[in-house]
Amino acid sequence: MGEFERIIWIVLDSVGIGELPDAADYGDAGRNTLGHITESRPVDIPNLVRLGLANIATLRYVPSASSPLGAYGKGATRSPGKDTTTGHWEMAGVWLEQAFPVYKNGFPKDLIEEFEKLIGRKTIGNKPASGTEIIKELGEEHVRTGKPIVYTSGDSVFQIAAHEDVIPVAELYRMCEIARKLLDGPHRVGRVIARPFTGTPGNFVRTSRRHDYAVDPPKPMLMDVLAERKVRVFAAASRNTSRRKTTPTGWKN
Repeated sequence: MGEFERIIWIVLDSVGIGELPDAADYGDAGRNTLGHITESRPVDIPNLVRLGLANIATLRYVPSASSPLGAYGKGATRSPGKDTTTGHWEMAGVWLEQAFPVYKNGFPKDLIEEFEKLIGRKTIGNKPASGTEIIKELGEEHVRTGKPIVYTSGDSVFQIAAHEDVIPVAELYRMCEIARKLLDGPHRVGRVIARPFTGTPGNFVRTSRRHDYAVDPPKPMLMDVLAERKVRVFAAASRNTSRRKTTPTGWKN
């Protein structure tokens, strides 16, 4: 195979095209985001269709290409786990032998107590929850008491939500940096996430000042190899999530 002069690598997070064999182990049995979207409404994605997207799996309202322009297929992750960090690391050449920890019943009491001691505040929450629902439930108490909301999800995350008028964003970031240092060893979660919000009870909204504190990947990985070979790289990213689903892979443009 000859060398490519340019590679354009686009990651569409949360656009899975079917569950992985172990999806049920993560509570994700039956997941098929793209399939469910196309079942519910027509979509207009002619370029992806020409490349072979609808040849990977049957998509309602989306005909497959008779002569797709690209190579196409489904990629399954080797690493255990379902979170964003695991999937992105694997794409960059890092395989995990053990999944990042998840906390179906919240974080251990001693860990939360140590975190509270380090930040000088008590916390509320400490359970898996939707980010929008947890501020509906506990936002008013947080505003009244000044206690930050700590919560997690099905992913390996330690999330801290705080109203920007109660805990300034800079202070929230400081708390996240403390948590990132604390969460190591058996509690080495994939990401610590600052979740600032504003508004009044019944009308709380999350702001754009979210900040993720991810675990540093081991070296070497893809970016290290590219840098060593002096390959120019340009990148852009937006907010993302991930689930235990197969991802369309192998397209070329």
